[in-house]
Amino acid sequence: QVQLVESGGGLVQAGGSLRLSCAASGLTFSSYDMGWFRQAPGKEREFVAAVKWSGGGTFYADSVKGRFTISRDNAKNTVYLQMNSLKPEDTAVYYCAGKSGTVVFIPRRGYDYWGQGTQVTVSS
Repeated sequence: QVQLVESGGGLVQAGGSLRLSCAASGLTFSSYDMGWFRQAPGKEREFVAAVKWSGGGTFYADSVKGRFTISRDNAKNTVYLQMNSLKPEDTAVYYCAGKSGTVVFIPRRGYDYWGQGTQVTVSS
């Protein structure tokens, strides 16, 4: 059974930092592309960041470039999202997602597995 479990969310003041973690099980983690998405109340789910199965490619939404960093530790079956310089508009439920990796990196689409989400709230 494939399972993705996010952790690390919470309440933080604007300008602060959080690191989200996503622990994966039931899949061959090292062969999966992994991504982060988020959804704010009343809004559609939006792409945040993705990392290729090899770790050699990353891609970010324009709204988080320069502030967020996605990384992975295949030995720990874990993907991370380091969030710095947080803004109130970053407030959302953050979801971890995974898909079987391919030679061509397609960061925004095609994810098969999803976590339950973790709440991030940024106060002003």
